[in-house]
Amino acid sequence: MADVTNRPNEQNFRRPGGSVSRYSPALSLALVAPLMLLMSVGFLYPIGSLIKLSLFTPALDLTSYRKIIEQPIYLSVMARTFRIALFVTITSFVLGYPVALAMASLKRRLAAAAAAAVFIALWSPVLVRSYAWIVLLQRNGVANNVMTELGLIEAPLKLIYNEGAVIIAMTHVLLPFMVLPIFAALRSIPQEYVCAARSLGAGASTAFLRVTLPLSLPGVFAGCVMCFILALGFYITPALVGGPRTLIVATLIGQQATVLLDWPFAAALSTVLLITTLIMVLVFRKAFSTSKGFASVD
Repeated sequence: MADVTNRPNEQNFRRPGGSVSRYSPALSLALVAPLMLLMSVGFLYPIGSLIKLSLFTPALDLTSYRKIIEQPIYLSVMARTFRIALFVTITSFVLGYPVALAMASLKRRLAAAAAAAVFIALWSPVLVRSYAWIVLLQRNGVANNVMTELGLIEAPLKLIYNEGAVIIAMTHVLLPFMVLPIFAALRSIPQEYVCAARSLGAGASTAFLRVTLPLSLPGVFAGCVMCFILALGFYITPALVGGPRTLIVATLIGQQATVLLDWPFAAALSTVLLITTLIMVLVFRKAFSTSKGFASVD
């Protein structure tokens, strides 16, 4: 007869709900402690110091926040930043979803090759890609020269140093962040669902709208959030492609901190940007959570 005294006591591993856990609460806390310490030192403490700097100089002072509200130029920069980020997110979704859908329909080797092509664009330095768009869009660049030779235009167009150029360049940089999450979500959808919808009389478009698209919304949500947040904080591409007339919040914060040395105002701009970003993420989350496909992953 086997010795039952050597068996582990499962009651010591059971949670109140009845499920079995491998680690005790103390050991779980010890495992999570390094990550919590890293988050506290590398994220929470700098954010707290930033908010404190914007509010206390050294006493409570809301001058920096009043400056943002009272001077229209700063509200205009804020509005331009969110407008560009929204357009970049929408454009990335419109261009990225068909690419992800095509990648998901390929066989494993072809899908891996397509994913590698997306990763190549992701691995390229942002500075190099930004300068490439300058070469393409400048007055004597490739785009103007081609249109002039084809007789489409008589004089070079101003294709650079405007919001359109910034949106195009930022979409090119951020497109992989939209494609990859949507591709992962599409690959996780069982093909039996689409086949069942088609066997019940649904057409290709109906099956896509009623089955594939709702179940892929978790990937759409992740891609939209990443593109939107990264677009809000972009610095190099708008500075190079947009020029001084397309000033956004990240560039403005850099000027205030490094050129004018107005650290409280730079901290106030950063705090406002952080709060509005969190609000937009919650709005995205609420909008996508209305889908059953999104709720299924909760």
